[in-house]
Amino acid sequence: MPTRLVVGAGLIGRPLAERLAARGDRVTIATRSGSPATGATSLVLDAADREAFTRAATGAETIFLCTNPPYTHWPAQWPPIVDAAVAAASATGAALVVMGNLYSYGSPSGPMTEHSPETTTETKGLVRKDGWRKVREAHQRGELRGVEVRASDYFGPGATGTAHLGKAFFASILASKTARVVGRPGLAHSWSYLPDIVDTLIAAADYAGEWGRLWHVPSAAASRIEIAGQVNQHFRTNGKVAAYPQWLLRALGAVNPMMHEVWASSYQFTVPYLIDSTETQRELGVAATPWADALATTAESYRG
Repeated sequence: MPTRLVVGAGLIGRPLAERLAARGDRVTIATRSGSPATGATSLVLDAADREAFTRAATGAETIFLCTNPPYTHWPAQWPPIVDAAVAAASATGAALVVMGNLYSYGSPSGPMTEHSPETTTETKGLVRKDGWRKVREAHQRGELRGVEVRASDYFGPGATGTAHLGKAFFASILASKTARVVGRPGLAHSWSYLPDIVDTLIAAADYAGEWGRLWHVPSAAASRIEIAGQVNQHFRTNGKVAAYPQWLLRALGAVNPMMHEVWASSYQFTVPYLIDSTETQRELGVAATPWADALATTAESYRG
């Protein structure tokens, strides 16, 4: 029975732990508050504490790093978490699977593949780029086996808060109101369905081939105007989409730290932002949930 340590119990960590447990793995889910997950043992852990992280990882075959500090805390909190995860994996022999995103690539000129150059100049992108560098270099030195799974903006039941395709968007469309969005809503954008992210993390951990690389979550692409139209058609609503002016986001960012970070990464919605997962699909055997099914399931979860 494989033993897994899942660090983080959010929209990805908790369903990942539960899926692993359901297939018979022995799972511990670790968070600052000891949040539970069905079928898993819960553990209180400060993921930035190297010694505590190493104790938690002892005996585990795989560490899944799925925690995600608030945007405004990335520069301070991500580096020690990554350092602790690398130290724990190196000390215990556990493989390290990191949940990542596309920020490292910067503003793309075409679909982003697992081999696209990491050209970001934005703070959050630089933080994530440096985190992957540490994992990759530790792998290359033979200290651990590490990979990173990268997803585009996620969507799915339960997505709230700062999710660009989350509760605020769907609630407005379903109420036949106007959903206010960042960037240009008519541009194509890739969306990663939460269950597909979990599938890809598990497949990456089970992969018997070469590690020390990136994987991309199979994702669908659609503009937010198209999505609103599809939801309207399915639920017989009449919602619309309108963009926040960039100047307004910047002005709000001058007085609100979270809005500053939203504005700083809003370039992802001012150009077509597309993820190419052809290689991941071929090597890992994963695929995106049919778009119509994923969209209907997500929208239905926000009705009422």
